[in-house]
Amino acid sequence: MTITEETERAHGYADLPRLMGLMTGDEKHGPAATSTLDVLWVLYDRVLRVRPEQRDDPHRDRFLLSKGHGPMAYYAVLAAKGFVPVDWLPDFGAYDSPLGHHPDRTLVPGVEIGSGSLGHGLPIAVGTALGLRAQGLDGPRVWVLTGDAELDEGSNHEAIAFAGPAGLEQLHTVVVDNASASHARPGGIAARFEAAGWSTASVDGRDHEALYAAFTAPHPGRPHVVVARVEPKNP
Repeated sequence: MTITEETERAHGYADLPRLMGLMTGDEKHGPAATSTLDVLWVLYDRVLRVRPEQRDDPHRDRFLLSKGHGPMAYYAVLAAKGFVPVDWLPDFGAYDSPLGHHPDRTLVPGVEIGSGSLGHGLPIAVGTALGLRAQGLDGPRVWVLTGDAELDEGSNHEAIAFAGPAGLEQLHTVVVDNASASHARPGGIAARFEAAGWSTASVDGRDHEALYAAFTAPHPGRPHVVVARVEPKNP
């Protein structure tokens, strides 16, 4: 199949490994990318209210990839859903490619934030939710995807502690847990959010139906976190 034919066809979940396979080169952070693949697919295929033609619509859902140091799965899903051309994928990480090793919101259609520095996605998501509230935009939802190791960064805990009492119902966090964090948390990851007043769910991060149910669970008056457990990064 040529790149032109690949670009013109519709893509589903089964196509994602092939799309990821088009991206080669150094610094791919493959485990970081593949750990997020199922979460990203379920969000973009069944949950997020955003399409390529809506990417500047103020009423769109916002998705923020905080785990930006491993964006291959993100780029593959964006290509599958028509946000970026498939023929961009083979140039991933090249000097003149818009698809850098960290996503750049000024270069990649559909990307909401430049990311890759651990620990800043959730604080930005809190600010985004506050901004929507200030504008009276109650419909758009804010989603942020982090890794469990990112929770070692103190900036996340300030955001967690603020969002619960602030009642940021529009805010949703997905923590992809591949057992790579340096510091354990008493009671597990979800307990940290529960202590700050969040709604929580913990599920198998490869089970699409479980992910969908957790993503769409009602949580009136509270932010919501889904801890998506996947295979350990270093078994």
